Amino acid sequence: MDKLSVLKEYFGHKEFRKGQSDLIDHILSRSDVLGIMPTGAGKSLCYQVPAIMLEGSTIVISPLISLMKDQVSALISAGVSAACINSSLNQEEYSETMYRACRGEYKLIYVAPERLCTQEIKRLTSSVRISMVTIDEAHCVSQWGQDFRPSYLHIAEFIESLPHRPIISAFTATATDTVKEDIIRLLGLNEPFSLTTGFDRPNLYFSVVTPQNKYTELRKQLDSLGDKCGIIYCLSRKNVEEVCEKLNSDGFSATRYHAGLSDNERRTNQEDFIYDRKRIMVATNAFGMGIDKSDVAFVIHYNMPKNIESYYQEAGRAGRDGSPAQCILLYGAADVRTNNFMIEKSREENTELSEEEKDIMLERDKERLKEMTFYSTTTGCLREYMLRYFGEKAPTYCGNCSNCVNGFEEVDITIDAQKIVSCVFRIKQKGSYFGKSMVVDILRGSENAKLISLGFDKLSTYRIMNDTSPRRIRYEIDYLISGGYLTYNDGEYPVVELTPLSAKILKERISVSMNLPKEKTQLGKKRADEEFYSDSPLFAELRKLRSKLASEAKVPAYIIFSDAALRDMCRIQPTNQTDFLTVSGVGKRKAEQFGEQFCDLIREHIKNYPDEEKAPEGKVSSLQKQLDSLREMTATGKRSHSSKSWTDEEDRQLSKEFAQGITVAEIARIHKRTGSAIRSRLKKMGIIG
Repeated sequence: MDKLSVLKEYFGHKEFRKGQSDLIDHILSRSDVLGIMPTGAGKSLCYQVPAIMLEGSTIVISPLISLMKDQVSALISAGVSAACINSSLNQEEYSETMYRACRGEYKLIYVAPERLCTQEIKRLTSSVRISMVTIDEAHCVSQWGQDFRPSYLHIAEFIESLPHRPIISAFTATATDTVKEDIIRLLGLNEPFSLTTGFDRPNLYFSVVTPQNKYTELRKQLDSLGDKCGIIYCLSRKNVEEVCEKLNSDGFSATRYHAGLSDNERRTNQEDFIYDRKRIMVATNAFGMGIDKSDVAFVIHYNMPKNIESYYQEAGRAGRDGSPAQCILLYGAADVRTNNFMIEKSREENTELSEEEKDIMLERDKERLKEMTFYSTTTGCLREYMLRYFGEKAPTYCGNCSNCVNGFEEVDITIDAQKIVSCVFRIKQKGSYFGKSMVVDILRGSENAKLISLGFDKLSTYRIMNDTSPRRIRYEIDYLISGGYLTYNDGEYPVVELTPLSAKILKERISVSMNLPKEKTQLGKKRADEEFYSDSPLFAELRKLRSKLASEAKVPAYIIFSDAALRDMCRIQPTNQTDFLTVSGVGKRKAEQFGEQFCDLIREHIKNYPDEEKAPEGKVSSLQKQLDSLREMTATGKRSHSSKSWTDEEDRQLSKEFAQGITVAEIARIHKRTGSAIRSRLKKMGIIG
């Protein structure tokens, strides 16, 4: 059986994604490989397909129990023999699994790195031929990575102890050049074929919001997302508790996850989220690595993470099935101080490193925090900023992030820059530097007690920007820092300081301009095919059937089929086994298990709704072009032609709502009209075909 046959029969796909085929070919030619692929790009298939084809068993080293269980459940559902060996098994399950593993009954065996040196694993590796060892989340081996795990350092020793050297394949979602070199060296990869597929996830919409009140903004965002499921990340356990409690009080279906909870509660809460009993997971970064829930429609960061690697990996847990998803960061200046504190604290707690290594890590962590802060305050394309950070060239306009959609306008801030730098200079003349808040307070003429006691109300710069909002002054300070005209010393007491370039502002009086955000329209990006099919009655019926089957099998709904597969069923509307096999995500085993039930439902639906509109070939791409056109027109201040039966204001509102990704059903409720009336209006406006 060749690789394409394996892909279709077990995983239900007709073709490989970018990079998958190359990595599989090199594994099958017995070459070590290193695959760097963003979350949701299909890393697991790169080792699962060859593991099925190779003789013997593949050991997959994975850091978290939840990741192992998800992967094994999905493989068994697809008809692949697989098992995991971890602490979640009781003694009877453990003995049975080890017995079958030693008999060579499993193609893939998932093992936690801590168990590699146990006698049971040694007995296993001496009983069966290990054809490949796969290291998932390989960045955990590097002290310079964002999730260093000391247990990963023993993997190379384990591989050397095997009777025959297997193929070694390593995979991670994010890795800088330094981390990549560490992975190759510390895991003992032998002249590996290394492939970075590119970090871009086109289906993800990135946005940064700097709200006055974070919880109010969170509520606003969640209200706009409807009944979709998602994750809210917080920096601290305290924040997790507060946010989760408020959301539940406000009627949201939310649960929590952090290291301070008991093992039992963490497991229960995670299962509530995975099995759709709870719609929202509020968590610290302890939650998520390896979570393979494909229908996560949004990830909101309530606080800014400490580095771009962590942010991109966490945000990437949205839209894993390729569906459009939102990645929203709620930025606040206090997040920088909190992260600095946590970085300093982790330095002292890391007892396995020398003082010199601790200092190097501290410096790198602080540098990464600066990059994350610059991302949160940039006026340029968010996607371009992230891709550039990972070493990729990208267009300066992506059309799918808040900065590109909402737009910025270039503003001359020369006078403001002179006032701000002068204020920092006057503060310095008093004997010391202070933070951004004090600079803003002086410029706006605050009367807080500390400012007055220090005599800053006597400075010549006191109140000279009292008619400028604090937010704009902060934007301008951040811009001057990013341009090197000021610097931000983020030590124990973060302060704004002068630099050699400061003189260019004060003495040479150079002109300074920057991009400032226009009034936000909050246009979202949503593919038209998802809008068309997700709004159909058939999609709702398919989801109900999927939930019923998942409940009976005691597995998460996405293990049966992803939302993307259900939408493909709506598009194809298969009524027999042959057609059902053409659905993306339907393999031979799943067709045998579920094909009859889904085809019966579809036949019944067609019988009950013979006149229901079905998008013809080409319509979906046409819808997408028209939606993109609408977004472009909105960004440039134009609008669609209005109809005589609707007011201009109603047309504008309808266009905006549709572009935001609000479903037709929801729009119909807002305007108190029927769904057919909304569709008819959208057609007349040229928004859909």
